[in-house]
Amino acid sequence: MPPLPESARAAQSVTPPLCPNCADPLDADDRYCGHCGLDLTAPAPAAAVPGSRAGGPAGGPDGDSPDVPATDAFVLAPPKPAHVPAADGATLALGVTVPGSRPAGPREKQTAEGPVCVACGLGGVDDDGYCEHCGHAQPRQRDHQEQELEGVAAVSDRGLRHHRNEDAFALATASLPDGTAAVAAVVCDGVSTAYRPDDASAAASAAGRESLLGALERGTPVEDAMRGALMSAFEAVSALAEEEEPPGTAPHHNAPACTCVSAVVTGAVFTVGWIGDSRAYWVPDDRTLPSSRLTEDDSWAARMVAAGLMTEAEAYADERAHAITGWLGADAVEVDPHVAAFQPEGPGVIVVCTDGLWNYAESAAEMAEAIPADARSRPLHSARTLLGVALDGGGHDNVTVAVLPFPAAVPRAGFPPA
Repeated sequence: MPPLPESARAAQSVTPPLCPNCADPLDADDRYCGHCGLDLTAPAPAAAVPGSRAGGPAGGPDGDSPDVPATDAFVLAPPKPAHVPAADGATLALGVTVPGSRPAGPREKQTAEGPVCVACGLGGVDDDGYCEHCGHAQPRQRDHQEQELEGVAAVSDRGLRHHRNEDAFALATASLPDGTAAVAAVVCDGVSTAYRPDDASAAASAAGRESLLGALERGTPVEDAMRGALMSAFEAVSALAEEEEPPGTAPHHNAPACTCVSAVVTGAVFTVGWIGDSRAYWVPDDRTLPSSRLTEDDSWAARMVAAGLMTEAEAYADERAHAITGWLGADAVEVDPHVAAFQPEGPGVIVVCTDGLWNYAESAAEMAEAIPADARSRPLHSARTLLGVALDGGGHDNVTVAVLPFPAAVPRAGFPPA
């Protein structure tokens, strides 16, 4: 059986319990709060001991393996009000309140001595990421990330129910040999039932980005560059299965795996490539024109519909709907990248996302209704708005979305490579 991705379709009829320290939603079997690291199995201490540590083993309070360091230009962006330009062109959000964002305790503060604990608001944070006053683990960098480049923006969030973010994205800008600007986004979704899904998505997005950039700058035809990028992502994820496991690691049955979808805008054309069930949508500026879903899922439900054995409603209501039939990883039965090029007659945006978003805006019409009318001029704001749609809908999965204005909002001639 192929690995099954986490489904965001299950309706939640019971209000989830909340962390007594920071009010973050918890699963019934949680041992540690995924937001502040509180040990939920231990009695409350009589007094906080400076320098003590609460939480699980290194790598995360729930015992996850250490997160792969974010790719260049990524920044931690907890909800905050203004933007401070980063030196590399990305932005550090200093107070964006995302609609539907999960409740939390005191927000991260910065003093002359360094950050202050998000849980107690009193202690400093040591080099290992723990509060020196109450011992709580601080939020991990991948819990919420944002990036904006000229002509593209993306947001990734842990969601409301998961202990960690198993999605990843990578953005890039490049210059083709003829001076035409190219803008790209790669979005990956780790398969939760596989081993190290967070590492898989991070490796795939980084490898796909580098391959795509290099090929475009060498003058490789865009569709060939896209296929090569997907294969490079596959090789990067497959290589994780060959790495030696740390001592004491529990046996696993599935090799690291993820899905991948990518889009690149070049002049009057944009190209989409994918493997798995992450999707791309086209939303025109003129909302009287039809929007389109640009990808077909590699999934059990899609196969049933394509074979005429079920209606779409019947297939997606089945418990097997989200069983994927194509993915990146050493266990993949076959790797068959899908690539398609499009040339719209008017301006609009390409939305590239994981199922953590499209489960709440599945049809092209729903996606068009969810995204702001000024999406082409404000891609980061639009990505945040779409994240809010998913969180307001329940946030049952990790959520990652990239928004690419079309035509690319960058100069055509003399545009420097990223």
